[in-house]
Amino acid sequence: MEHVGATPGMAAVYAVRHGQSVANVLFAEAVRAGDGAGAGGGGPVVAGGDAAVPLSAAGREQAAGLRAWVRDAGIDLVVTSPYARARQTWELMAGESTAPVVVDERLRDRETGVFELMTPAAVAARAPQESARRELLGDWYYRPPGGESLADVVLRVRDFVRDASTAAAGRRVLVVAHDAVVLSLRHVFDGFGAPLPDPALAVPNASVSHWVPDGSGGMRLASFGVTRP
Repeated sequence: MEHVGATPGMAAVYAVRHGQSVANVLFAEAVRAGDGAGAGGGGPVVAGGDAAVPLSAAGREQAAGLRAWVRDAGIDLVVTSPYARARQTWELMAGESTAPVVVDERLRDRETGVFELMTPAAVAARAPQESARRELLGDWYYRPPGGESLADVVLRVRDFVRDASTAAAGRRVLVVAHDAVVLSLRHVFDGFGAPLPDPALAVPNASVSHWVPDGSGGMRLASFGVTRP
């Protein structure tokens, strides 16, 4: 597979999905309850906007549990999403790391537009035509009103990767972000013409995915979605 636009310059790339967030908990509760209105009564499950959603108590423990891994991984540069849950994850997992930290807007979570922080059941109750359109198109191509498809996320992640290949040449880079970003990284690193990953591919909270140079100018997947590495 040809790796057009991949990252021949970086010595390694690690991607950590943030620890469990408060919204993750509320979404799971709504699904278990089978509540068509969702935990937010048909609206957002958390007030204040997606960017401000913090980690849960369990998420803070998950993040702190990665300190030993960070200590041994030899990270040279950390790049985080601007969202609170990602930045909190790094703060808790950093331990004694002295690696420089950069916040990059392109690593934000997938934007869901008018349906921000609404459960799928709440969207189905409010806008059944949009639920049907999402079912028809699939997550890679469905773009909610005012939001992004996963394909849109790939475009900004690919742009980030191209910049990082120069700015972080020869360095071991850690990305702390979201499941949509980790999936997008996988697709970008898979190279030109690669099939799309399954959007349902599990990226657990506080999991680590790892890519290494493949010897031909691209990056090869070494491990994906590993918890307690």
